[in-house]
Amino acid sequence: MATATSERMIPSMDTLVKYDNPVAVTTRPEKAKEQGPSKAGPSACKLQSTAVSPDVRKETMEVLNAILPSQEWEDEGQIWKQQVSSTPATRIDVINLQEQLDMKLQARQARETGICPVRRELYTQCFDEIIRQVTINCAERGSLLLRVRDEIQMTMTAYQTLYQSSIAFGMRKALQAEQGKEDLINTAEELKLQKAELEKTVAELRQRFDQTERRATELREAEEKKYTEEIQFLKKTNQQLKTQLEGIIAPKK
Repeated sequence: MATATSERMIPSMDTLVKYDNPVAVTTRPEKAKEQGPSKAGPSACKLQSTAVSPDVRKETMEVLNAILPSQEWEDEGQIWKQQVSSTPATRIDVINLQEQLDMKLQARQARETGICPVRRELYTQCFDEIIRQVTINCAERGSLLLRVRDEIQMTMTAYQTLYQSSIAFGMRKALQAEQGKEDLINTAEELKLQKAELEKTVAELRQRFDQTERRATELREAEEKKYTEEIQFLKKTNQQLKTQLEGIIAPKK
């Protein structure tokens, strides 16, 4: 019964990094009263028996804990802690790590090329496990690999920020272009209306011009006809007066 309880309390670690078995740290008072000493005691004792080996050097463990911090969680009032494993890796462990990486990539359907968060996460876990294995044999080499890992993550974060900024910039430009397009369409419609009004005004002015020109032509023709008739009348009168004058002068001769 105690074994079933301890397995229920241990969460599944879906990671390529090797961790030790969880260790019970403390129990909250209110939960301890509810559960009683018979439940928490056997489980805690069993897990503590698989704690980190005392043969591991203290400075190596400090470096490991700095690189890969321990994980803590609470389950039914019991606080559990799980530290990264300090067991040296063998050649078989490295081969198994590669196989696990390939299986997880296939199981989680990670993309083989391009941007893929799943592939990046799995390779990050694999790199952390390699750093753990190297740190156990040489803490200085592990620290140097940690610097390399942090530099890669910082570069990836910078690229991600730049990518997001470029997307936001592109979206703003697209919205501005769309808004400018709508403004141009509205302006074109207004210009079309103005053109139609101006064409209507031109047609009205042309009609008034034609009417004015026609009236002016008619008036000019009427005046010319009047002047012509007056000239003809004056010529006829002049001829009559000339004839009368000649009739008056002729007998005297």
